[in-house]
Amino acid sequence: MKRLFPVLFALSFTTVLLLQNLTPATAQISPSPRQEIRGVWLTNNDFDILRNRAKVQDTLTQLRRLNFNTIYPVVWNDGYTKYPSAVTQRMGIPYFFRGTEGQDVIADIISQARSQGLLAIPWFEFGFMAPLTSELASQHPDWLTQKQDGTQTSISAAGEVAWLNPFHPEVQQFITDLVVEIITKYNADGIQFDDHMSLPVDFGYDKYTINLYRQETGNPPPPNPQAQAWIKWRADKITAFMVQLNQAVKARKPNAIFAVSPNYYDFAYKLQLQDWLNWVRLGVVDELVVQVYRNDLQSFNSKLITPEILETQQLIPTGIGIMTGLRNRQVSMSQIQSQVRAAQERGLGAVFFYYESLWDYAPEPVAQRQAAFQQLFPNPARRDTSQITARKPSFNTISVPLYTKGSVGQRERGYFLEVAVAGGQPRRVLMDTGSGGLRVPREFLGNAPINRTGQIVREVLNDGTILEGELVYTSMRMGLIATEEPVPVQIVTSRQCVAQKPNCSARGNTPFSGIIGVNYAERSLPYNPLRKLPGNLSNGFIIAGDRTSGNSSLILGLTAQNRGGFNLASLTQQPAMNSIPGNRWDSRLNGVCLTISGSAMKNTCNAKMLADTGVISSFIDFKSASLMGKLKPGRLSPNNTLKLSIPRILDYSLAPGNRNGFNVWNLNVSPQLDQAMVVNSGIALFDRYNVLFDPVNGQEGFRLRS
Repeated sequence: MKRLFPVLFALSFTTVLLLQNLTPATAQISPSPRQEIRGVWLTNNDFDILRNRAKVQDTLTQLRRLNFNTIYPVVWNDGYTKYPSAVTQRMGIPYFFRGTEGQDVIADIISQARSQGLLAIPWFEFGFMAPLTSELASQHPDWLTQKQDGTQTSISAAGEVAWLNPFHPEVQQFITDLVVEIITKYNADGIQFDDHMSLPVDFGYDKYTINLYRQETGNPPPPNPQAQAWIKWRADKITAFMVQLNQAVKARKPNAIFAVSPNYYDFAYKLQLQDWLNWVRLGVVDELVVQVYRNDLQSFNSKLITPEILETQQLIPTGIGIMTGLRNRQVSMSQIQSQVRAAQERGLGAVFFYYESLWDYAPEPVAQRQAAFQQLFPNPARRDTSQITARKPSFNTISVPLYTKGSVGQRERGYFLEVAVAGGQPRRVLMDTGSGGLRVPREFLGNAPINRTGQIVREVLNDGTILEGELVYTSMRMGLIATEEPVPVQIVTSRQCVAQKPNCSARGNTPFSGIIGVNYAERSLPYNPLRKLPGNLSNGFIIAGDRTSGNSSLILGLTAQNRGGFNLASLTQQPAMNSIPGNRWDSRLNGVCLTISGSAMKNTCNAKMLADTGVISSFIDFKSASLMGKLKPGRLSPNNTLKLSIPRILDYSLAPGNRNGFNVWNLNVSPQLDQAMVVNSGIALFDRYNVLFDPVNGQEGFRLRS
């Protein structure tokens, strides 16, 4: 059942931005005309009509005559399918809903709708809900979640119901199997989920979820079910499942409409853990119909102009769910007309709950009601699904957390980015601005397709570690954002130290945490995988390191807003390479002035500098010992105060420290250099500055943190 009663209270609007390690900061709006939704739900109450072929024909003919264009027949209700399901049959769940001639009711409705030119989008009404007494709940008590006091049910518009655990992999597989079965069995125009593809905020205190939360966070769930972090964690898990469900649907039918009909956003997120705005932004939703069931027109109108509605209708067909009546509560046609017109004036479609109350259970005569609907929809508005394709995320920019420790291995300092490779579990790999390409051990891979090349690649890191392994192409995902296509990845199977640096990270068989090199100066494969993020997210990034608070982040996608306050220096463009997409830039900044107290080096401005998160201790390489003056190779002492500057760009001074990663500076002689001096700032620079990398315009920027 849909939510039948108006909400009698309002909650302040808060756009919840965090999801599965992502923070959408700005949505990308691209205005374009949208097909108007004119629909109606066909519910359990309408089943006497749905089971009769002749009545179905009359119903659909009438809807078409009145210029409706979409029907939403219920297919999942009370723990039972409304069609003969092989999935539930294997579980021993009975099927009760044959037509009067023994026909498959859903097959008949979809077939007749197509002949009338109507879209038929099956409605997966109950979502994660099921009666506690149903065969489904009885057979799988471990699939149910519960409140903190052990209660397994809640009171809804459909009565007392239990809730399947949306975080349990077996529940997710069951729901996925049903949805894919519907799309496959009927070649359906799409599938619609409503406010029950969610979980009431009081639930989630079952053993499975408690253990999962403790495993991922190190803490038990908060006793307050409305604690912000606990809400976010559960909402993010549901979001992740909806992404997977969308992928399963699109794999079977790319132009299927993945539709959602939730409550208004603030209510949906805070009380139902349904973060549908982020579903839209992630490109998961193809059609949105927000339920606004209320009698007062002013209250109704207030829900049509919220920021999330305005944003969504610029991206996908958007409509409003309008109550046309219940058997025990009729709604006047004048109220329906005023609400439909209010929606139409704002470019929104309308879907009515439910068919029987359009004119059969109504205070006005049938002919009068039908004439009024004809006035609301005087002209046809056909909907075409042939042009529907997989949507891309609509983010202009997102913020991804950076962690201080990797999934494996030990390191004194570093920024670690959580990525999933080839569909594997998310792993925290070292983010390195001094190299390019994703390099991971074999155990980080999942079961997604991998295109092997047979090519063995070799990479030597700054600390002297040699990485060897095969180059493959596969998917990479950060949180819920994936690369647009497979990217090259080195599967590291061998690590050793160069002879000159026997104390490299490979010493002692320390586990390899993986590296994601985000430099744009690649000379060979693999290349920086950030190049293949969708849309604006691939146009550069900002590292906002904050060692003091631990709230470091990687901001993907440069915008005019987040570029503000940066002093920008130009990089030198490198020749294009066929195997590497986009522009290549020498990431070493020119004209860096170097001063070291206690030496003859006073504002010497012929150095190059690399801002490198992959190096724990900073260093300066000299082409010859003569350039060092009285300085000797080795570690600078705290008395050798050091200053790095680029006029009008950077002014960085410090006293060298004695702890790795905290301003330790080493001097080296490197005859192979192509410059007199090359400075590697190491990770300590990022404690003081936010650093911007722009591969489109060839710029690197610095902004001093307060």
